[in-house]
Amino acid sequence: MIDRLIRCIRLRCPACGRVPVFVAPFKRRRSCPSCGAQFDREEGYFVGAIMINVVGTEVALLAAYLICLSTVGFGERLILTFFLPMGLIFPVAFYHHSWSVWLSLNHLIDSLSNDESC
Repeated sequence: MIDRLIRCIRLRCPACGRVPVFVAPFKRRRSCPSCGAQFDREEGYFVGAIMINVVGTEVALLAAYLICLSTVGFGERLILTFFLPMGLIFPVAFYHHSWSVWLSLNHLIDSLSNDESC
């Protein structure tokens, strides 16, 4: 379980951990060339990755808001100048990790590879 979490954080194949899930920014592989794990599934499969990204963004914004509320106080300028850009930038920055988390969760439940040896 720990090794899968490390693979997820490093954006590696959840099955073998040898190959990166993404070839370039915002371009993921269809499958792992090392172990054959399928990353590209049917239409609508990665709605879960989108959900992880949205929930992760909401949790990050809420945590930052509560920290700012307890330290700086409540202010409309603070919300507009800090939280609006954060709400736009964080989902883009968290994009790759949300897909990696989704692949890792799927691998825990149902193996991604065609071969049982991975």
